[in-house]
Amino acid sequence: MPATPARGRAPRFVPMRFIALAATCLLASACAVGPDFKTPAAPAVSGYTEQPLPMQTAAAQTTGGEAQRFVSGMNVSEQWWQAFRSDKLNKVIADAFAASPTLAAAQAALRQAHQQMRAQEGAYFPLVQGTYQPSRQRNAVGTISPTLASGDPIYSLHTAQLTVTYTLDVFGVNRRQVESLRAARDAQYFQLQAAYLTLASNIVVAAVQEASLRAQIEAQQRVVEINTQLLDNLRRQFQFGAVTGLDVAAAQTQLAQAEQALPTLQKQLAQQRDLLAALAGRLPSEGIGETFTFADFTLPQDLPVSLPSALVRQRPDVRAAEEQLHAATAQVGVAIGNMLPQLTLTGTKGGTATVFSQMFRDGNIFWSLVGGVAQTFFDGGTLLAKKRAADAGVDQAEAQYRGTVITAFQNVADTLHALDADADVLKAALKSEQAAHTTLDITTRQMGLGYVNVLAVLNAEQAYQATTQATITARASRFADTAALFQAVGGGWWNRPEGAVAMEPAAR
Repeated sequence: MPATPARGRAPRFVPMRFIALAATCLLASACAVGPDFKTPAAPAVSGYTEQPLPMQTAAAQTTGGEAQRFVSGMNVSEQWWQAFRSDKLNKVIADAFAASPTLAAAQAALRQAHQQMRAQEGAYFPLVQGTYQPSRQRNAVGTISPTLASGDPIYSLHTAQLTVTYTLDVFGVNRRQVESLRAARDAQYFQLQAAYLTLASNIVVAAVQEASLRAQIEAQQRVVEINTQLLDNLRRQFQFGAVTGLDVAAAQTQLAQAEQALPTLQKQLAQQRDLLAALAGRLPSEGIGETFTFADFTLPQDLPVSLPSALVRQRPDVRAAEEQLHAATAQVGVAIGNMLPQLTLTGTKGGTATVFSQMFRDGNIFWSLVGGVAQTFFDGGTLLAKKRAADAGVDQAEAQYRGTVITAFQNVADTLHALDADADVLKAALKSEQAAHTTLDITTRQMGLGYVNVLAVLNAEQAYQATTQATITARASRFADTAALFQAVGGGWWNRPEGAVAMEPAAR
């Protein structure tokens, strides 16, 4: 038998036994209970629409009327909005990225999720705590209470100890918990990318809408000028009896209606400016400085169409839903592990003495090494219910993932249909506007020659006004739906240089 160590002295072989036991348990914890997450397969489809669409849209000889080509598998720049070739737009988006409270909140949420994961990772390591307890006490004289050798019942006592506690992750409960939190952190990362993408897309659409409203106001002002000139001519003709008072009244009504439309358009423009300021992280009174007209944009002619198999890896909302499913799957392992025995090791070493300087002398040292196993035998079904809740959480996350994928494919299909139709609408609207303008010119000349009455001119002018507004709206739709397609295919966030964004998830 080995020699018995001196009283109060820790045996030299205890640390080695502790290390060996801990190492054995660490090896045992190489496997974790519960299901391992597997990335869902991409939908097995070859396209986005029920019927194939043309690979190129129609063209029209006007601003924003260029033909657009759909390029399958085309790479998308992370700064996709630069395809519109607008320095003003680039500046507003850059300023918004720096000042948006929405992005700031998403960034803070990512940092929070990362630190929550790091906090759980701390359970991989032993918990080391030190305590020091000085006391002054008096023992009762004449009792069985021990006294000092000097017989003095009043004395000081100093006790210091170091405690090491380690929970052995034999069944991988902590590993599953860290896995779940890491997936939650990665989900937050993708939600941040979705926030960047949504903000940029909203700014592009808002800027295009501002350009549309400015064009509509300009066109409406021309209509007011035309109606004013017509009314002035009719009043002069009325003085000579060439037209009736009814003709003058009809022209006055038409002018009033044209003027009535202006305040509504101006209100919408002011509200659009407020929206742009808010998107840029500013108060409406601060504004953004830049103003937008259609001349500030170039319609991108090559449009990306991601392969269906790649879309689920490119859409940040789909990736976030995938990570949420991953987190829920790991929680099943946590729930199972909590139903199994929990093993802990606790080692303590310290000293106690009536004099501080003598605490760690051989005779004053104490130590202990304790192993513990805890197993729940009855809890009223609590752990089983938590396991079933975790299973239901997986079912919920899986359904939400499928729904997100369906929505992603719908977004792409909708924008492809819209872009194809937008080009046809603009082409038809331009022809209609040109025909209405020709009709108005002819009708105006014929009225001067007495061939038609005032009502015919007013009708022609009203038709021209409607077709002009329709052309402007169709032009704006092409720009806005182009931005929607870039957003639908994910926006190119994956093309950032590696490590450009903090806490970027590792590739799996």
